[in-house]
Order: sequence, then C-alpha cells, then structure tokens
Amino acid sequence: MSCKLLTLCQYETNKLVRINSVRLGSLKWTLNVVILMFICIMMLWNKSYQEFDPVVSSVTAKLKGVALTQLPGLGDVVWDVVDYSGPAQKNSFFVVTNVIITKNQKQGKCAEVAREDKVCRTDKDCSRGAWDQHSHGVQTGTCVKFDVRRKTCEVSAWCPVETRSKPPRPALLAAAENFTVLIKNNIRFPAFNYVRRNILPQMNDAYLKGCQRGDDALCPIFRLGDIIHQARENFAELAVEGGVIGIQINWDCNLDRLMERCIPKYSFRRLDEKESNRTLYPGLNFRFARYHSENGVEMRTLYKAFGIRFDVMVFGKAGKFSFIQLVVYIGSTLSYYALTTIFIDWLIGTSCYKMEARQNYSERKVESVQDKQQCILSVSFVDENHLRLVRRSLKKSLQNVKPISVLPRKENNGSHLRAMLELQQQGNTPKSTPDISHGSKPCPQPGPSGPAWCLCGGCSSAPLRQEELCCRRSRGLCITSSPLFHHLVLSRPLLEAVLRYRDPLGDLAGSTDALRHCAYEQYIAWRVGVPPADSHPVVPRCCVEKIREEFPSLDRDYQGFRPR
Repeated sequence: MSCKLLTLCQYETNKLVRINSVRLGSLKWTLNVVILMFICIMMLWNKSYQEFDPVVSSVTAKLKGVALTQLPGLGDVVWDVVDYSGPAQKNSFFVVTNVIITKNQKQGKCAEVAREDKVCRTDKDCSRGAWDQHSHGVQTGTCVKFDVRRKTCEVSAWCPVETRSKPPRPALLAAAENFTVLIKNNIRFPAFNYVRRNILPQMNDAYLKGCQRGDDALCPIFRLGDIIHQARENFAELAVEGGVIGIQINWDCNLDRLMERCIPKYSFRRLDEKESNRTLYPGLNFRFARYHSENGVEMRTLYKAFGIRFDVMVFGKAGKFSFIQLVVYIGSTLSYYALTTIFIDWLIGTSCYKMEARQNYSERKVESVQDKQQCILSVSFVDENHLRLVRRSLKKSLQNVKPISVLPRKENNGSHLRAMLELQQQGNTPKSTPDISHGSKPCPQPGPSGPAWCLCGGCSSAPLRQEELCCRRSRGLCITSSPLFHHLVLSRPLLEAVLRYRDPLGDLAGSTDALRHCAYEQYIAWRVGVPPADSHPVVPRCCVEKIREEFPSLDRDYQGFRPR
C-alpha cells in the first residue's frame, strides 16, 4: 500500500533534444510567428474572446397605402389598409395584390362547376348528399344544365358558384407596389440584460416621416416595391398569383465598452417556389366574403384574394468580453504550436538532411525498447570493424545467426585510458593498433572433436546455443594469441587497478571471481565498446576459456552467459 502511495508523489516529463542549428532555429521561429499571427487574426475575426448570447425578439408591422381599382361588375373600388392587409399572423403581414370576385351569391340550388368528375348525363350519375373537398356544395341528386354543351350535378350552395380559377393579368392591385410598411422590432439579450429596438434613440417623429431606404440603410420604413426588387423579383409578376417574401433582420452586436455597436442589417429573399409550372399550387391565396341583405335575403360577394406574405425573421447574437472565454481559446490554440515540431521532425527525416544527421538525431530523440520476449545480443568479431545485433536462438549457434542490423562500434575511451596508464607504469606500452600476429603461432584447424562453428581453433563446446560464438568470422588466428589480449584482459595488475578505481577500500585478496568478471568487462570494453541500448554483449567462447583458466572459480562452477 505504501508503494502505491509513493507512486502518487512522482512527476514525469518528456525528454527534449536541443539541436544547435541556425537553419532549424530560424525555421522554428518563423513558423511560430506565422501560427501566432493566425491565432490572433482568427481570434479578432471570430471574436473568440467574447461570451455570446442569442437574440430574443418580437415584431410588429404597420402598413400604409390606398389604391383605387376598377373591378368587373363593381366599378371603382377604393382599397385601404383594412381591405388589403389580410389576416394578422405572428411576425408576418399579408398584402392583397389580386382578386377574383363572385358577386351576389345567395343560398340556393345551382349547377356545380363542370369538371371531369362532376359531369353527368342523368340523375343516376348524381348522389344525393354527396360532396368532396373540391365541391362548392352538397349534391341534390339532380342532373341539370351547366351550359349549352354540358350537364353537372345540382348542389345546394352559395349560388352562383365561383367559376373562374385563374387570376386576372395584370394584377388588379398593382398599385400595392407603392405601399409602405413600418417594421418595429424589439430585441433583448437576456445574458447581458441588454434591450434594443430597430427604431434607434435618435429617430424622432420628423425623421420617420421623411426617411428613405435609398439614403438611409437604418430607416425602418420600407416600400413594398423596394423589398421585392431587393429580393431580385418583379413585383408585377409576383402580384398576379402571390408569393412569400422573407425580411431578414440580423443583429450582430458588440457590447464591449470601447467597441459598442448594435444596429440591425436588413436583407430580403423569396421563400416560396418561383416558377408556377414547377409546383401544383403556385402562389398564395385565400377567400373572404362581404355580406349584405337585399329585400330581406342575405347575400354576399366572394373574394378570392391573391397576395404577398412578408415573413419577418430575426437573427443575431451579442458578444461581450469574457476572461474565461479568452483563457479557453488560448488553451485550445496552444496545440497549434505542435505543428512546428511535427513539420521540423518530418523535415529532418527527409532527404533534405544527410544520413548521418538523421541517424544522430533519431538516436538521441528516440530510445528503442525491445519486447521482453526478444533478447538482442551484440556480437563483435576480430576480423570486422562493426557490431552485429542478433536475436537469441535456441536452434542455431550464435555464430550462424543472421544479424538484424549492423552498427558502427563506439569506443569506451575511459576504461582504455586507464588501461594504457597502467601499462605505461609497467613499462610495456602496446601499439596503437592491435597486432594479432605478434608472438603468435598459426591457429590449428578445428579437429573432429572440436565444434564446427569454431574458426580460430581455440573454442571448446558450449552448453548453450547462445554461447557458441567464435572470435572470428573467417578462419584465422585466435584473438587470445595476441599480446594485447594478455595486457588488456588477463593482466592481474591492470584488473586490480580497475577494481581499486571502482572501490578504493575494497579487499582484493583471493577474489578470483571479481578478477574474472572484470576481465569479461575489459574484453567487452576493448572489442565491443559501448553496446547499443537494450542489447547484451557476448564474449567469444575461446576468450571465456582463457579467462577461466587464468582466474578459475574455486568450486569450478560457472554460471555461464545469462542475458536478462
């Protein structure tokens, strides 16, 4: 339990590699400046430092205008706001632009409008009490004449029934193009307790009476013809069958003290289908009636009104500086700086850099870790100038295993410097390069009793496959026959000096095990150098035998090579 608690008090950080390069340093700062400029521009453009609140609004409209029309059968008729404004709707207003009039209707019986499903020949073709969605009344069960050529079923309805289906061209109320509408829009941003309306404080009664949209974009009074024109439509064509026009009011408000601005922007567009031949029921229409009495009989004039519905749609939001939003934006954009590291790492890995520079950077930045099930061994031969990395095999001798990679050897200069100093004190300084042939005899060929993997003639059989390693890759002299092997690996004064260097107060009397292990380390430092990370250096079998002969174990029990 205490070990688990101690792990909570640990801190881990990433490993960094600093590359001293003017080119890479200049590129890094250039990319960082570009990213910083992009972050700042996007922050100012999108106002990411602000807290936003959507608009809550209400809309009312007030129409003005009078038109004089010549209606068939009625003569001159004056249309005012009550006549052409239509029924009130939420955030919408309707203007009548065309009509079909059926006058002097009264309750009675008359022939139904001639249609394919209403034409009859005898009374048997009519059903008493029948009706459908397209009927003007309820059938009486009698077949009567509709005109000279056709008969239809008689209905109980307001007679005469409406017979015309297509509106007149041009529109009867084409003068509605000059009508005006005052749009009053009240808005509120609840989060900031901010209230505003499109009739700004500086707009007085005199201003509203004389303002024109062409000269002032903030004027809340609109001419209907101008609305249709800005929606890229023709008023004369639209007025025939009617349609739907959207009036969009956008409130994009900045409520910061030094940059406060909150005014509406108006835009217009058509919302319904434009082409009549592309829709089954084009335009927009509804019916209403005006009732009167003649000689005690109730009568009415039926109007099928075509017109334009204007839908006022309010959008918008208000923004105000928020320290929390600024911190969140900065925190979310800090990750952009990782693009610099990714780009430079990619650039170093491309052919823009030499192989030596790429390998050096990779070795310092990335630390390779092998799977625990894989044991990587470092092998060095006396007739080669590089290291071989091989996997441990239980079926093949280590001498015959193919390498997974070949690396240059890294010298361990510290231990060899101490070795040279010791040899100089003894008056026996070796040459700068190993002289394997000095004082040596030709290596005997391995006999029938010797192992097949031995190429130097000095190896004996090994108990494990991982110990079956010779000092040579090709046939030749054994490295143990070199005087340098005796001076650097088997010299007792040298080994004792190395052990005293490590432990100045240690007792070396009778410590053959320590001398033997130190001899192994001296050979590794001499022939292998610094082994690659996560790899285990292997001492050839001939060298192991020589070291054991020189520094034997008292009980003759050797553990052998056991890689971790």
